[in-house]
This record gives sequence, structure tokens and C-alpha cells, in this order.
Amino acid sequence: MKDNGLDPVIHVPARLRIMVTLAALPDGDDVSFTRLQDLIELTPGNLITHLRKLQDAGYVRTERNGSGVTARTSVTLTSAGRVALEYYTTVLRQLLDSAAQRWPGMRPNRL
Repeated sequence: MKDNGLDPVIHVPARLRIMVTLAALPDGDDVSFTRLQDLIELTPGNLITHLRKLQDAGYVRTERNGSGVTARTSVTLTSAGRVALEYYTTVLRQLLDSAAQRWPGMRPNRL
């Protein structure tokens, strides 16, 4: 983690979108790779790359079932991933709150 507490694995916009999308599912539920690709609007290659980073960190799990035309790859947020995302959002909210306190009345697009 960086000094500011924002996990660099999650902080990449595409990975943050993946994490948030998976976190919206009930705990333990999964989504198919193709459905996640449609939701996140990434190419298959980009999605695979980001999922590997998240897998290496222990934040997501993928599972391939079947073969050929009937193959399905499912993606699930792990418990560690859910905790990491909760921590990330807490730190981000604290950063935003501290900025608002430093510059009261300043509109966000003028910071």
C-alpha cells in the first residue's frame, strides 16, 4: 500500500470498476467473464490482465468450468477482496473529507 493508504492494486480505474461490480453481488456469488466484460466494457485481453493482478493480490477468484463452446469462466470477489475494497473506500472518503475541510465552500471541480 502507498503512504496515503490507497491500495495501488485497486486504485487503477479498471480494477476499481471490477471490484465495485463484484462487491455489488451478494457475498459468494459470481458473474461470468463475458457478463463482467460487458458490464466493465473492457476487451477480453484487458479484462484478463486486470483480473490476473487482482487474483495475484488475492482479491478475486476465477474458475473455469466445462470446455469448448460450453466453457464458462466465473469471477468472484474473495473475502480478502471485500475487506480490501472496504478499507480502500474508507481511506478515500477520509481523503475527500479532509480536502473539503481544508477548502470549505470550494466546488470539487475547482480543487
